[in-house]
Amino acid sequence: MRGSVIDMAVGIVIGAAFGKIVASFVTDILMPPIGLLLGGVDFSDIFLTLKAASGDDPAVTMNIGLFVNIVIEFIIVAFAIFLVIKGMNSMKKKEEAKPAEPPKPSEEVTLLKEIRDALKK
Repeated sequence: MRGSVIDMAVGIVIGAAFGKIVASFVTDILMPPIGLLLGGVDFSDIFLTLKAASGDDPAVTMNIGLFVNIVIEFIIVAFAIFLVIKGMNSMKKKEEAKPAEPPKPSEEVTLLKEIRDALKK
């Protein structure tokens, strides 16, 4: 059980780091060309204003562009996890597919079988 807890902790730390890498990939590499193809749109700037700013109160907005970025990040992470699990399952199937060879009988057993067969004749 102790090894499983350590494996889980390592997985969580790596997953958090992987999430940051994917977030940077989506925000800094993937979304700018997509925005350029769509006419120079920066997805992080797409929002709907529900209530305009007044005095010291900030505007209330619905940040649609940020949501789109997060959805794309999720899809990339989910696909990567899918590939990892699929690879692990295929490796496990290969290990299970190889049947274990039965142990070869010892010389004594072989000799006893020969004697048995000779007595039957």
